[in-house]
Amino acid sequence: MKLICFLNHGSPSMEESHQTVSDYIAGGVDVIETDFPAEDPYYDSDYIKKRMWEALAKYPNYDTYIESVEKILKDHPGVKLYILIYERTILTIGLDKFVNFMKRNNLEEMILVGTEFPHVRERLIKEKFKVSAFIQYHVPDDQIELAKTTTGFIYLQATPDGRFHPVHKDLKSIIKYLRDCGLTNEINCGIGIHSYDQLRMVKEAGADGAFIGTQVLLLHGKSKELINKVKELKAVINE
Repeated sequence: MKLICFLNHGSPSMEESHQTVSDYIAGGVDVIETDFPAEDPYYDSDYIKKRMWEALAKYPNYDTYIESVEKILKDHPGVKLYILIYERTILTIGLDKFVNFMKRNNLEEMILVGTEFPHVRERLIKEKFKVSAFIQYHVPDDQIELAKTTTGFIYLQATPDGRFHPVHKDLKSIIKYLRDCGLTNEINCGIGIHSYDQLRMVKEAGADGAFIGTQVLLLHGKSKELINKVKELKAVINE
């Protein structure tokens, strides 16, 4: 199972973001999820929202984030990135410009948030990008149907928020249900993985990857502690 760690790009500074990338790699992370901060990050936690707004206040021009990603790729050849981006952010950047940025840097996989502008997802899929689909823990039918049309991995909510499927109420059962529905995409689980036991639960459920957010975000700027935390997370996965 892959370990995927989150990077709030530009918060509190681009310099610290680049150091965090180095720390993640030193710890042995498999994939880094890095965002283009959104003006209205409605799907994210209050903590991540605050950091996105902090980044945008300091770096309001999205060209800064494009240049920063290109620096990360140049400084760390072979690093694997998932780009987290909202539809509206892509439209602010410009759809053609974003597509060219992705192609120019051989970036394939993205976590696209939103369904308000279907032409954005359609264009990205047409351009052969691997575009993820989000499925909540209670597994709504419409999210399954959207996932059937996507080219990327399934981002599956790892822990419940009070809503449950009438039959499939634990993560292992949910993943089996998605497979029975015909989904062959990778399934990477995130949201609410705050302990080593929860990470073990995700692995035992049969997920292909686990997203870690707050656990590592709180250690940004503390290189030694962050590297050790990533190593500990990898050790749990490799048990």
